[in-house]
Amino acid sequence: MRTLIRALSVGFCIAATSLGSAVGETLTIGVASSVTAIDPHFQYSGANIAVSRHFFDPLILQDDEQRLIPGLAESWRAVDTTTWEFLLRHGVKFHDGSDFVAADVAYTLERAASVPNSPGSFAGYIKSITEVRIVDDYTIRLHTAKPNPQLPWDMSTFGIIPHQLGPKIRTEDFSQGRAMIGTGPFRFVSWFPGERLVMARNDRYWSRPPDWDEVVLVQLANSASRLAALRSGQVDAIEHVPVIDIPWLEQDPLLTLRQKTSNRVIYLQMDTDRTVSPFVSDRSGGALATNPFKDQRVRLAISKAIDRNAIVERIMSGNAVPAAQVLPDGYFGVSPHVAPEPYQPEQAKNLLTEAGFGDGFHVTLHTASDNFENGAKTALAIAQMLSRIGIAADVQALPKSIWSTRAAALEFSFMLASWGSESGEISGALRGMIASFDAKKGWGTSNRGRYANPTFDALFERATTATDTTIREQLLQQASEFAIKDVAIIPLYFEVATWAARRGITYEPRSDGYTLAHQFHWSRN
Repeated sequence: MRTLIRALSVGFCIAATSLGSAVGETLTIGVASSVTAIDPHFQYSGANIAVSRHFFDPLILQDDEQRLIPGLAESWRAVDTTTWEFLLRHGVKFHDGSDFVAADVAYTLERAASVPNSPGSFAGYIKSITEVRIVDDYTIRLHTAKPNPQLPWDMSTFGIIPHQLGPKIRTEDFSQGRAMIGTGPFRFVSWFPGERLVMARNDRYWSRPPDWDEVVLVQLANSASRLAALRSGQVDAIEHVPVIDIPWLEQDPLLTLRQKTSNRVIYLQMDTDRTVSPFVSDRSGGALATNPFKDQRVRLAISKAIDRNAIVERIMSGNAVPAAQVLPDGYFGVSPHVAPEPYQPEQAKNLLTEAGFGDGFHVTLHTASDNFENGAKTALAIAQMLSRIGIAADVQALPKSIWSTRAAALEFSFMLASWGSESGEISGALRGMIASFDAKKGWGTSNRGRYANPTFDALFERATTATDTTIREQLLQQASEFAIKDVAIIPLYFEVATWAARRGITYEPRSDGYTLAHQFHWSRN
């Protein structure tokens, strides 16, 4: 609770002083995940994107089911197979009072694709664009070398910033507040990294203004601390409700809970590229002649050694869904022919023997300690399961900021990670996690194991350029099936996102799991 105490000591206003709070006061939310930067283009991560949505609108928004809806663009259309036209919303003002125009879109596209030192670039969503043509202040056309039917989804992933910020704007300028100028529902007030973010209502917001004059996001990485803060009235709402506490919280008449199965997949990623991987050795700590993760049979053995149902029931208390692919059933491009890998430890042992690793090996499993609920517990459970087939795994849980930086630098051999999809279809996840790393194309930006398979890449390339919707979905399904069969990554489970709030405050739950302050509303019912 030290972080909460420090935050309270500086004297920000809290609306949770009584259950009679009214609309227009301060809403205080306890959030779990820390952000690595408030620069909206620094890193593609769920926590960063959720925060940026308060200040920066994208061209296209997504509703709570991740269907595309108008944002700063009122409409969009394919002019031809390689040209998309966006008609921009009139009358939108940035927080500094300047008008939103097409020049801001062009500036953002250039800037977001090339932020220095980004550990998870947005380049993959922009690199297909070969020309940006401003038709007039409220019409812009984006040209691509090849057909890109995914482009509207791509334009929903990042916020627009004003072109007046200029070419020398840095991530530090956002951190210090100087560049926090967007069109979003809130204006920036202050940010104390690791402690709290304060924002004020944008009364000139082009859509429905938020219910709250002020919102404070309090960083409470510890689940027990978040829950204690809610029950004591120090915060009004929390995200990532501890799964073990959900049954009794549902019985509390002073609280309301909202849940939704999210698209956030918890998965294992492996170094399949290097012949010698830094955290892999034989059981005695000696060098191995080759990296075991390069062998598909070893990767499949690991997948078969993991009891997904046990993790869901015992660690997540039933508040998760076993994963077969990188997105849940029902999303565009998800194959109906793939089921979660069954728990078959004996077959796993046989596969290791066939691959020449019958004696097992030693590896370190790295994960972030504050990125998703029960991450460290899940990693420890996986290590125990792997020990039963002869793989000795040490677990090292690091703060997300450190883990992300080191993972992006390809320092790890074996990783437990999470991915929340930016869209209602599978192509973004396949492109980010599984496609071969290609800086020019913007592929593989989160492919930290450097998995590469030319057959997958060719299939995915065909899928991403197919303009016929039926053919495109079939190709994406085939690409997903291929990736799972080759064990490019090992999907484990999808989180069920849970929010809790004081009675009288409701939240519109989202499948992307984002906590957005403007979707909290006051209700006297």
